[in-house]
Amino acid sequence: MTRYWNDSGHFVAVAASIQAAMEAVLGVAQHFMTAVSWYRRAADQGNTAAQLNLGIMYDNGWGVAQNYVIAHMWFSLAAAMGDRDAARSQDVAAAKMTPAQLAEAQRLAREWEPKSTPS
Repeated sequence: MTRYWNDSGHFVAVAASIQAAMEAVLGVAQHFMTAVSWYRRAADQGNTAAQLNLGIMYDNGWGVAQNYVIAHMWFSLAAAMGDRDAARSQDVAAAKMTPAQLAEAQRLAREWEPKSTPS
């Protein structure tokens, strides 16, 4: 897939795929809150793609309050698993943050633990 980076440093293909996935699965565009819920479930279990997508949602304020600290945390977790797009997004998010915010994001990522699958 060709990747085109936007001004925020995220590749456009991700934003487009989020939109397309929501339209395909939900049948309705712009259901960001529902997407965040599903991404969080998967991200909480360690799904790298969901962690990247959840970071994008927080970075842009789609379905959640915009929060660079939480976005950076999710990007960090996905980047730690080898996701290069997450690593790039992590760097872009860090550039928007104060040193205190960056330290908080790094602390949250260090302390994060995957949740077990609900029974």
